[in-house]
Amino acid sequence: MYSNASGGPPAAVRKVTAPALRARKGAGPAIAMVTAYDFTMARLLDEAGADALLVGDSLGMVFQGLANTLPVTVDEICYHGRAVARGAARAHVVGDMPFMSYQVSPAHGVESAGRLVKDGAFEAVKLEGGEDFAEHVRWIVRAGIPVMGHVGLMPQSVHALGGFKMQGRGNDAASKIVADARAIEDAGAYAIVLEAVPPDVAEQVTRAVSIPTIGIGAGPACDGQVLVCTDLLGMTRGHSPKFAKRFADVGDAIVKATARYVSEVRGGTFPAAEHAFKPNDAPPLALVKS
Repeated sequence: MYSNASGGPPAAVRKVTAPALRARKGAGPAIAMVTAYDFTMARLLDEAGADALLVGDSLGMVFQGLANTLPVTVDEICYHGRAVARGAARAHVVGDMPFMSYQVSPAHGVESAGRLVKDGAFEAVKLEGGEDFAEHVRWIVRAGIPVMGHVGLMPQSVHALGGFKMQGRGNDAASKIVADARAIEDAGAYAIVLEAVPPDVAEQVTRAVSIPTIGIGAGPACDGQVLVCTDLLGMTRGHSPKFAKRFADVGDAIVKATARYVSEVRGGTFPAAEHAFKPNDAPPLALVKS
């Protein structure tokens, strides 16, 4: 366990930083990033050795049960960011810039990114977009805030894309993703998420840029990987993306444990004597009738 009693990291724990992640390009080890939305999950993922924790706007779907990420607000990202930051003694903490928190102008992007750092306790921000938003990235980086890019499938553009569909099929589409990644790199980003692109396209992008690529549904050639925590842990019910490997069946374990708890409460076997405090040694209270 990394955290001390006060909730902060002990001096011996070295924080993973944006420059440290950037330095892994070509040198390794591969970057392992996981989404997190609360203190308890963040602390467990941090203890397990995750390099980075992403408070993604995916919280709209995973945490709030929405159909997409579009309604998520800066305030909501900040709320979850503060909780995750308290549990991350070592891991680098990144916050998504939600829909319409930066698209209006570079200046608007700087303002929103500043809020995420000041109010959300984030160490970096992530935004979707390629060449069209390179200037936004440049402004944010100039303000002293590390930026992680995101190209390929961009969930905030779900309506424009016609759904959550793989991107980069065909030479023109693949070339566009490479150009987007280069533009974001040139603007000063320290890493780029590649989502739902063919593995050969992800490999082209990874070779074309000098900053780490972090894949999700992009094959093994990237410099790192990211997964949604509930997918990784097998907590997702219903449809699960093809690329989301279940490393455990925590969802089934939760259902079974809760069903057992319900049964014992209803059967009167919980709580038992060992779950109760010692009896009060004082004389019984005299009941006074009103």
